[in-house]
Amino acid sequence: MENDLGRDDIGRLVWRIAIPSMLAQFVSVLYSIVDRIYIGNIPEVGDVALAGVGVCGPVVTLVGSAAFLIGIGGSPLMSISMGEKNLRYAEKILANCFLMLCVLSVVLMAFIFPFRDVMLLTFGASETTYPYAMAYFTIYLLGTPFALLSTGMNQFIICQGFAKIGMISVMLGAILNIVLDPIFIFVFDMGVQGGALATVLSQLGSCIFVLSFLFSKRVPVRIQFGGYRFSLMRQVLKIGFTPFIIIAIDNVMIIAMNAVLQHYGGPEQGDSLVTCATIAQSFMLVVTMPLGGISGGTQTILGFNYGACNTQRVRQAIRRISIMCMGYTGILFVLAHLAGPLFVRLFTQDANLSSLAYDAIKICTLAILPLGLQYELVDSLTAIGQVRLSLPLSFFRKFVYFVALFLLPVFFAPQYVFFAEPISDIISPIVSLFVFRKNIGLILRRREEAVRPGP
Repeated sequence: MENDLGRDDIGRLVWRIAIPSMLAQFVSVLYSIVDRIYIGNIPEVGDVALAGVGVCGPVVTLVGSAAFLIGIGGSPLMSISMGEKNLRYAEKILANCFLMLCVLSVVLMAFIFPFRDVMLLTFGASETTYPYAMAYFTIYLLGTPFALLSTGMNQFIICQGFAKIGMISVMLGAILNIVLDPIFIFVFDMGVQGGALATVLSQLGSCIFVLSFLFSKRVPVRIQFGGYRFSLMRQVLKIGFTPFIIIAIDNVMIIAMNAVLQHYGGPEQGDSLVTCATIAQSFMLVVTMPLGGISGGTQTILGFNYGACNTQRVRQAIRRISIMCMGYTGILFVLAHLAGPLFVRLFTQDANLSSLAYDAIKICTLAILPLGLQYELVDSLTAIGQVRLSLPLSFFRKFVYFVALFLLPVFFAPQYVFFAEPISDIISPIVSLFVFRKNIGLILRRREEAVRPGP
């Protein structure tokens, strides 16, 4: 095992697990961003095609978020079981999660396929951008099993202490995508369909790597068959619902923004505003996905030590991870303002679009420093099984965002909807910090008392 979750120095342990997990998520951002960069530079139709892919992008990610329902739902339970030295139960958790991901991926693909045209038109596609959105989404949807299995099962590699292997699995897919994108898009002249096909093949590569590792003898807990229990599956779904709903509603927020921009922008501004939003959302992916890699990847430290009743190590880890999350968002805040124009030029050379997109990035990143704290507070509560607290806190942030999203364009210009992000990123962490500080001491004391021998 790469890391001893129960005995290694907390500071070094957090770095060793957080950095590979953060880099893995950073690299995974390239899946969508590289597609968008290449598509945005397709001669003559690049800006329109980019708007089309921007519409189906959050829908695609929404489908993929189902992987976290199982992956992040099962991995904390598995970490706690490993901390309790109950490897047989950990094997049952892994077996049940593998079955759930296989079934869920097929069901999702079969259910969504007939409704894909209605979904894209409802979620912000115009008559001009619809053909590009449909072409991309149709091919991508066929690769749903690869996407869900590679993402979901990778969590069970990381939670066993193999953070570097988890990073390699993501990097493998990203590198394949970077190589295949220009070949399919430009050399084979497949346009947006080529971008989707490159992504699917890349996810297939990651899927094969992840499953090969989890079936091998290199891990303490391998994928086994049998021992399926509906009670265990319900427990996984209960834990995983919080991170799933966070990611799912994050994408619903993007979908809603695209629809609002298209509605209030009208035929004159709608497609241009959606293109700007796509670029700004791409930058926010660079913020939120690695941030989630830090707070989510280190859940295994919290879960393992909570299971082993090492509550002091849990406290230390939460402090270290919070500092790291806020440090990362602080760096990205500076980069947004200094390197924002360079980032925008990767997608478009249009001067007007570039100016609007850069303004959108500056607005969306105004309050990302407290957002870093929000991520860790919610994820740490989830890691120790406190869904009753983490779920309402997650919903509250989304509620604030949606209220601002739908009210702002009523009173101001359409582009003011971008202020919904900083408004929610200021109010929500304040509430989350209050709830966390009020409850965490009691939660950890009860865990200590639960195993303390009686008189």
